[in-house]
Amino acid sequence: MFERLVSPAGSQYSQHAPFNPFLQPAVASPPKPSSKIASTNTKAYAKPFCDFLTNNPTVFHAVSSIASDLSSAGFTKLSERDVWKPKRGGKYYVERNGSALIAFEVGAHYEPGNGVAILAGHVDALTAKLKPVPKKSTVAGYDMLGVAPYAGSLNSTWWDRDLGIGGRVLVKESSGKIATKLVKLDWPIARIPTLAPHFGAAAAGPFNKETQMVPIIGIDLSSSSTSSAEPAFQPSPSLAPSTFTSTQPEKLVRAIAGELNISDYSTIVNWELELFDVQPATLLGIDKEFISACRIDDKLCSWSAIQGLLESVDDPNSSIIKLVGLFDDEEIGSLLRQGARGNYLPSVIERVVTSFDSSTPQLILQTYANSFMVSSDVTHAVNPNFLGSYLEHHSPRLNTGLTVAADSNGHMTTDAVSTAILTRCCDIAGQKLQVFQIRNDSRSGGTVGPMLSAAMGVRAIDAGMAQLSMHSIRAMTGAEDPGLGVKAFKAFLDNFEKVDQEFRE
Repeated sequence: MFERLVSPAGSQYSQHAPFNPFLQPAVASPPKPSSKIASTNTKAYAKPFCDFLTNNPTVFHAVSSIASDLSSAGFTKLSERDVWKPKRGGKYYVERNGSALIAFEVGAHYEPGNGVAILAGHVDALTAKLKPVPKKSTVAGYDMLGVAPYAGSLNSTWWDRDLGIGGRVLVKESSGKIATKLVKLDWPIARIPTLAPHFGAAAAGPFNKETQMVPIIGIDLSSSSTSSAEPAFQPSPSLAPSTFTSTQPEKLVRAIAGELNISDYSTIVNWELELFDVQPATLLGIDKEFISACRIDDKLCSWSAIQGLLESVDDPNSSIIKLVGLFDDEEIGSLLRQGARGNYLPSVIERVVTSFDSSTPQLILQTYANSFMVSSDVTHAVNPNFLGSYLEHHSPRLNTGLTVAADSNGHMTTDAVSTAILTRCCDIAGQKLQVFQIRNDSRSGGTVGPMLSAAMGVRAIDAGMAQLSMHSIRAMTGAEDPGLGVKAFKAFLDNFEKVDQEFRE
């Protein structure tokens, strides 16, 4: 239910009765742990989540790690390029572009046209990507790296951070096939230095992201040039001029080739690399009640959703599909094929349905009508230094529970029916819900929810975990919030099928 939080004495917030659209209290069902982490102690999820963030600094690493966990849990990998033959009771996952993933479980008594319980989030995060030709001329003896901001990155929080480089590398193997390898140079390689305040107005900004936020990666004293102008690009003389690596900084080529044990640089066909803060995710606070980390948005909800699926009860009587969809490119509008605006999710659902019955086209539309989606993205926790920026009674707290996000202008999918359905699912498992809506004089962000629910016509709600410092290079959430997310998402997957019958007209 929505808990009206008790605020400190003298604040503008007061205690109110909890919101519950149902007259009878729900009875919590006993937990049935089934995954490698499953625990009744929500704080037990903090370290595994921190390890996930630290070990997987790019979207490609995150998807690869999740795929590995799914495989270990008995999920079968599917390829979009092959024929699918899913079975009732089967567990599957499919990747797209190495940066998006959909995992699903088919109920033992599934029938085509039955609903899908969907958790949808995104795994991309604000970052700075290397340009196609990131090599820049030496400036004042410094080796520089050409990068481009992804979404809102290269903001002020990126100054003076120790940055590593990681991503995916395409390598031509001796067989002639092109293989994708993940690379992570996780020692401090790059830094964007600030200008000291002693320089006056020049140090105050605004700053040009193309010319004044360029990472330094080394020193080259062989050149005395202090010009910022770049000459026409010349391939590195020690690298073959016809290869991809000749267009890249030679020191970076050597570092990546060394990390991947590649001796012939010409076998590197291309790569997609980005910067990341190398500081590990860690517990914070006098009682270690917080998590401080990079890339919490939205790996917090994505990781929790996958764990919720892994812990979901294997109900032998289930007749629906349980599904988690993790998309790329949400931070830049979700427009690419691996984004939520693409055909990824509807195509997966349609392929599953038609694999069981391809003779009745209307079953797809029936499936959508019977389905429900929780669009799970992080939302704003109340900041004690800026209470005036929050609506009264709409100020989520950390370590408290999943937050339903509402918006009267359609930036969120939440409505009264979807709120009642999710509330009921969580009530059964004893999980609390909070609520957030932004002030009328502020601007709401967006999620994958509206675009997916509009494309398929599924009922939907926006609900995610709260965090502080959204869009900073390093954010903060509660140490119990990953676990609370797991419990709430598990509650939805476990209980939606029976709760949905209460709302059937």
